[in-house]
Amino acid sequence: MSQAQDLRKGWAPNPRYLGLAVGALPMAGLAMAAEATPAAQLSATDPLWMVGLKAFLVIFGLLTAFAYMTLIERRLLARIQIRQGPNRVGPLGLLQPLADAIKSIFKEDLVVSRADKVVFILAPMISVTFAVLTFGLIPFGPKDAFFGYDPWVINLDVGLLYVFAVSEIAIYGIFLAGWASNSKYALLGSLRSSASLISYELALGISLLAPVLLVGSLNLQEIVEWQHQNGWLILYMLPAFAIFLLTSMAEAARTPFDLPEAEQELVGGYNTEYSSIKWALFQMAEYIHLITASALIPTIFLGGWRMPGFMEQIPLIGGLFALPYLWMFAKIALFLFFFIWVRGTFFRLRYDQLMVFSWGRLFPLALVWFLLSALVVAFKWPVALLGWLSLLSLVVFSAYVILTAKPKPMPRMGAGD
Repeated sequence: MSQAQDLRKGWAPNPRYLGLAVGALPMAGLAMAAEATPAAQLSATDPLWMVGLKAFLVIFGLLTAFAYMTLIERRLLARIQIRQGPNRVGPLGLLQPLADAIKSIFKEDLVVSRADKVVFILAPMISVTFAVLTFGLIPFGPKDAFFGYDPWVINLDVGLLYVFAVSEIAIYGIFLAGWASNSKYALLGSLRSSASLISYELALGISLLAPVLLVGSLNLQEIVEWQHQNGWLILYMLPAFAIFLLTSMAEAARTPFDLPEAEQELVGGYNTEYSSIKWALFQMAEYIHLITASALIPTIFLGGWRMPGFMEQIPLIGGLFALPYLWMFAKIALFLFFFIWVRGTFFRLRYDQLMVFSWGRLFPLALVWFLLSALVVAFKWPVALLGWLSLLSLVVFSAYVILTAKPKPMPRMGAGD
């Protein structure tokens, strides 16, 4: 039977071969990146056993944070919705994540009979593995601040590029999950999720170009040090900060961009056929992306682990400068609370609104701001000009919101009301 006859009859290529072909692309890219960046081998100045210990602590910390983020989110959403939330398992409900983990592990693990079992099992592993690999580059303090060792797992000169590249490989897990499920619902959900995530990647990547161009480095430690010398990047890159914040929410599939989990429309989306621990791995990848985004945003735009410059001059507060972990964790907690607050406040966008907002709003704005930043850097104009442009963009946005806001008409009350 010819290929044209196969297509007319609705046949499709074997998903096993397509999954292997798609999965080979990131592996080849990582191999090329490793050869092109030999400095990555010299960036870990600590002994190998310490690097392994710090990697273990990062993985353990992320898994623990994921478990208790589910509890914190459920409690905060309950408070927003005027209810109590989980409070039965253990004191104050603190053992609820343990109960959820036990339930996920021992729950019946169902696999579709006609699914590609190899790719079906590998898909959630791909998502959670590449989600974890990005957190080790984020600095939590100055050099030798971790008991005489560096408070990061590894330091790369192309740190931002590595974080961006590795974190986006997790999309392969979403696509392969829908493809291997051999289900129309899961396949359509994976295609829609992949399309939306790839669309927001463009705006996210371009929003990072302006800060990188201004600082002149992709190294996260150098970005933090530049902000210590010149002020937080949010003062000069407010539009880039806003675009990166919104696209990070979309990349983590958070409300109002949570189309991958639009269960009212897609019967669960790409993970329709998943259950037990494999379904929990997808949720774990989503929360790890959220935690990573909450750590990257202050690192790039809010001075990283350093306190605000004016507070260092205050005698009583300046003593906390010796506790950089405190400030980093406080900034991460602030953005995690913001993401939860948005989920409990805003509604989900339609798919057409989601794509229009990406291609018609965020992408052009990110491109325009990058061109303005490039002009300032190329002609060596004062960096303060970007601060004034950021302030002007805030004024224009506020005026646009005020002028375009339409008051809701009051409902008419009937005679029987």
